[in-house]
Amino acid sequence: MGCGSVGSGNLELIFDSVGHFGRYQIVLYFICAFQNISCGIHYLASVFLSVSPQHTCKPPGNVSRVLFQDISSWRLEDIWTQFSIGREDHIIVQLQDGEIWELTSCHRFRRDDKSSLNYDYNGHKSSFPCLDGYIYDKSKWRSTVVTEWDLVCNREWFGRLIQPTFMLGVLLGAVIFGYLSDRAGRRLVLWATSTGVFLFGIAAAFTFDYYSFIVARFLLAISGSGYLVVVFVYVTEFVGMKSRTWASIHLHSFFAFGTMVVALTGYLVRTWWIYQIVLSTVTVPFVLCCWMLPETPFWLLSEGKYEEAQKVIDTMAKWNRTRSCKLSELLSLDHNGSAGNKSSQVEKHTLSDLFYDWSIGTRTLIVWLIWFTGCFGFYTFSLNSVNLGGNEYLNLFLMGAVEIPAYIFVCFGMDHVGRRSILVFSLLSSAVTNGVILVIPKDYHVWCVVATMAGKFSIGAAFGLIYLYTAEMYPTTVRSLAVGSGSTVGRVGSIAAPFCIYLSSVWIFMPQLLVGTSAFVSGVLTFMLPETLGKPLTTTWEETEKESSSGKLLSTTDNTALENIAVVNSEDSGLNK
Repeated sequence: MGCGSVGSGNLELIFDSVGHFGRYQIVLYFICAFQNISCGIHYLASVFLSVSPQHTCKPPGNVSRVLFQDISSWRLEDIWTQFSIGREDHIIVQLQDGEIWELTSCHRFRRDDKSSLNYDYNGHKSSFPCLDGYIYDKSKWRSTVVTEWDLVCNREWFGRLIQPTFMLGVLLGAVIFGYLSDRAGRRLVLWATSTGVFLFGIAAAFTFDYYSFIVARFLLAISGSGYLVVVFVYVTEFVGMKSRTWASIHLHSFFAFGTMVVALTGYLVRTWWIYQIVLSTVTVPFVLCCWMLPETPFWLLSEGKYEEAQKVIDTMAKWNRTRSCKLSELLSLDHNGSAGNKSSQVEKHTLSDLFYDWSIGTRTLIVWLIWFTGCFGFYTFSLNSVNLGGNEYLNLFLMGAVEIPAYIFVCFGMDHVGRRSILVFSLLSSAVTNGVILVIPKDYHVWCVVATMAGKFSIGAAFGLIYLYTAEMYPTTVRSLAVGSGSTVGRVGSIAAPFCIYLSSVWIFMPQLLVGTSAFVSGVLTFMLPETLGKPLTTTWEETEKESSSGKLLSTTDNTALENIAVVNSEDSGLNK
């Protein structure tokens, strides 16, 4: 099959010639998707990195005897199993010099009366801060960043900033590398960000204090976010329209595999810096292979590098065992390397264009809320999984595993039932499951985990669909701006999620209440959005208004995600996690 002489608007005909998802694209896809596993790993590594075990003040001398309630021992380590979570217990220790101290999690008291060692004491005692450090329960974790730098008591908020500062880096990385990928090319950014993920991941394991650890993790977040943004663009520019929806949505599945790897590694490795090194090595295969990745033909053509683009097309055709396509014919190029119909000036659009009129402005606000809810719920479910009771490692593993069928559900459902219907169902289902969790007794942790998995399935399906749905609701002139602004709002939800988990200290079900409320409001408001199934992508606001008012579904053979989007502007959009 050869290529006819067509204009540059029909670049998708390249894939009709060389194959939409042949062997060449399959190899590139799985190489790039494998690195998504590493990104998923680092996004949720803090679940076990920042575990805060039971602790008590360290006494100011050598202990000769320990008393806890009615239990007596010679070693502090022997009484950890008797502690009750959520209750302020204290330990009585007698030092070798005869002094008697009461030890709590954040304070210690010296008794004036040294004559008897009793648990209950009504005499005078002096309060002292924990200047000698803390003793931690090491039955589960030998060390975490919390135990490494004593991020407890008055320093507890340092530990609670670990995940939010990481998510702030995610927000910044998307902006920086989205811009750079349009200037320097997709391949260079993929190599630079994946190398950064490896180097900063290893560096975080060898940091010498809390501040250097935060800086290393912040740079790691910038690199990982930059990769996720650009890899989405890279994949969509190499895969033809017939496979683009499936390929783009299932990049999320590899991110979910990363969550499962975190759970497995956390179960096997209980020392934080070894745990961090092991997780960082997942990037090594991609770093070794990324030099083989070609630049995308779309970016090369946009930069006027037609000969290099032709070489990539020829290689693609050779791998796929098809006939190559002559770009000089397809794009009607002259020998001077210019496209006859290339626009000399690109009109710039601002955020105000997303509020074109009252109707469009309302649509934009609803879309932003859905983006926020998707990211907010996604990370709240994942981060809170270790607080559900039972085996925290299995809980997190299941939170990752349940995402995969969610994305499969989206792929099949959105083309048969409709984008809006699936999104409404997913959001309202998430709200219902959060409501169910509120009434499940705390001791029934198995049912709580099952309900949380159902909630994660629903919110994962909503998040897997919102990128496509946003792109289809806006005209070409502001499509990238719409998706990019939604992604930014979504990242704000990612930053808010860790703080939502901390509110469980106020009320244990506060995270479920907030996520459920957000999902319910988003689901109800989604009814106000237009259905896009079967409708062509519009170019201008006038076409968008016409489509919205007519409500007519046009007949299409395969109008699925991103099928008519030839090039994605990575500066404004990306795969937000």
